[in-house]
Amino acid sequence: MEKWALVVIDMLRDFVAEEGSLYCGPAASALVDRVAREIEAAREAGAPVVYVCDRHLPDDPEFNMFPPHCVAGSPGAQVVPALAPRPGDRVIPKRRFSGFFGTDLDLTLRELGVGRLRLVGVCTNICVLYTAADARMRGYEVEVPRDKVASFDPGAHEWALEQMEKVLGVRVQ
Repeated sequence: MEKWALVVIDMLRDFVAEEGSLYCGPAASALVDRVAREIEAAREAGAPVVYVCDRHLPDDPEFNMFPPHCVAGSPGAQVVPALAPRPGDRVIPKRRFSGFFGTDLDLTLRELGVGRLRLVGVCTNICVLYTAADARMRGYEVEVPRDKVASFDPGAHEWALEQMEKVLGVRVQ
């Protein structure tokens, strides 16, 4: 079986906490315990745990579309405490939707010998979808457990899962 890694996407205070500046709603808050169990299972299996985290500049152009969120150095840019990275986990900041765009995620995964990714986090129809698309374009096998991803928009969540499965060849479980 190919070596795999768990990729935790944007489980950050600004998205997951009710007071977050771009709170993704109750569906995102409800993920915390499920993602915590997923992280623990990956660690027990000896799989790398990689966090990809929105980390914007104060004047990021993305703020023309979305309210300011996950500004570098702000509390909102921190992983929610229940999911805090541990020594040995990788944390990769990103400024765009995909965890691969302008980051060293691909290099990190290849150095770890990883060929299969398990994606969890938020938002299904934005950062999870675009990270899955870029992973598939780079030849990674990708799986997404449907109960460990969420969006502020239930319809868009379902649409993204269908696109990942039927267009990208992601294994949606």
